[in-house]
Amino acid sequence: MLLCGNPAPFVLLHWRLGADHAMIICVERQPERTLGGCRRRHLLSVVMNETIGHMQPAMIDPFGRHVTYLRVSVTDRCDFRCSYCMSEHMTFLPKKDLLSLEELDRLCTAFVAKGVRKLRITGGEPLVRKNILWLFRALSRHLGGGLDELTLTTNGSQLPKLAQELKEAGVRRINVSLDTLRPDRFKAITRWGDFAQVMAGIEAAEKAGLEIKLNAVALKGVNEDEFEDLIRFAHGRGFDLTLIETMPMGDIDGDRTDQYLPLSIVRARLMDRFTLEDIPLRTGGPARYVRVAETGGRLGFITPMTHNFCESCNRVRLTCTGTLYMCLGQNDAADLRAPLRASADDRLLMAAIDEAISRKPKGHDFVIDRRTKQPAVARHMSVTGG
Repeated sequence: MLLCGNPAPFVLLHWRLGADHAMIICVERQPERTLGGCRRRHLLSVVMNETIGHMQPAMIDPFGRHVTYLRVSVTDRCDFRCSYCMSEHMTFLPKKDLLSLEELDRLCTAFVAKGVRKLRITGGEPLVRKNILWLFRALSRHLGGGLDELTLTTNGSQLPKLAQELKEAGVRRINVSLDTLRPDRFKAITRWGDFAQVMAGIEAAEKAGLEIKLNAVALKGVNEDEFEDLIRFAHGRGFDLTLIETMPMGDIDGDRTDQYLPLSIVRARLMDRFTLEDIPLRTGGPARYVRVAETGGRLGFITPMTHNFCESCNRVRLTCTGTLYMCLGQNDAADLRAPLRASADDRLLMAAIDEAISRKPKGHDFVIDRRTKQPAVARHMSVTGG
């Protein structure tokens, strides 16, 4: 109500009363100004969170996009060595360089206070991090109090032992990476992966009552003959399936140009076998969905190369060392570890987050360079968070 007494006219957008805090989101109408080369009415969102004790401006980038989705890589390590993601002989970060789980909790809490509604825990493989369930349990306190969803992306290897505990920790929906249904091909793609263990993990997640979406990277000459089988497998079990174009990130000990398969070609091929109906479903991420009439299931396409999704980007990515990447396909980044450790309160951290969001670019620069065959971004996806 304090906001309503301000001389500037405010409009209430949302309010929520939690067990130990209250949150109000409103907008202040301000005069038109030029942003990104075009004139538009600027809306300044404000978040008031009593647990922080002072007003927190929401995260709006220079192009008017609200940042409401944080992807957090809790480790760069993985128990697989997928051929499109990393070298087989990776050099990982020293464990001493990683943020503690308590520090990751504090960072995520700051982002929730600034308007993040969806948290996705990633890696590497997030479930190989020691005591990772502690972080899920800690972050679940924000559910219903500003945070709408706490989820993760996993290769499935650790789900046989952790699926039920993840559900009890507040996770309701997970993404599982599965590029093939053939055990021999699975071993060739993942190098170190165990197909039977991943299948057991998917079954454990189903038994625990977790909603499952499968992610498959489209790889030319590798799994392009399996997309129909993957669709029928996923939809036959009530799962969504998303196909993803390979992205030029990091040295993979091979020629990425040979792997690249445009999803425009994949979609055209699928339309010879299925009826694909566009639907308006949005899950907070970059996928664009269709309904497959013959199965009744949903099929997503993530196309960073053939049709980027930058115009609606609502995401930033935090690494396990406290580096914030405002764009997956750009190298510009902000160090949040220094302000996090410099003070017991969050004022320096909040200021660093605001400064970083003010530098979020309009879009990425992904390109498959067939001349140099070098990745567009030198860091591996496992560092940034897949």
